[in-house]
Amino acid sequence: MSIQPLLEALDIQEDAARALADDLRTQIEELQNRLQEAETHLEHLAITRKTVTALADRLPAHTSMADRPEHPDYPRILSVFNDASRPLRAREVCVALGHEQLPKNIEGTRAKLKRLVKLNILTEADAGSFTTKQ
Repeated sequence: MSIQPLLEALDIQEDAARALADDLRTQIEELQNRLQEAETHLEHLAITRKTVTALADRLPAHTSMADRPEHPDYPRILSVFNDASRPLRAREVCVALGHEQLPKNIEGTRAKLKRLVKLNILTEADAGSFTTKQ
């Protein structure tokens, strides 16, 4: 009995195993490169997050239009403050809006001004005296 056919079969299987091993090594190398790129990207994102977080306290507060109240007096109130050169009291804003100087109107205006302060749009310079955020 000749072992030659057995050795030829082993050669074929060794060649196939070698080719598979080479393919797997190539895939591993490609995956290691992709992994390195992903890890570098993660490091950059971590640095960006740290920088943004550190700067967040220094940025002025921003109120989007969606955060602003919908009452028609609010844009008018902001217009009054845009034209003002000094802090205004609720009574003065009430007059500028053309409302009668009744206590209910002045208190309603004061409540709106306080809401704008809470939304970080206006600031209360002194007690009862309001101005735009600087």
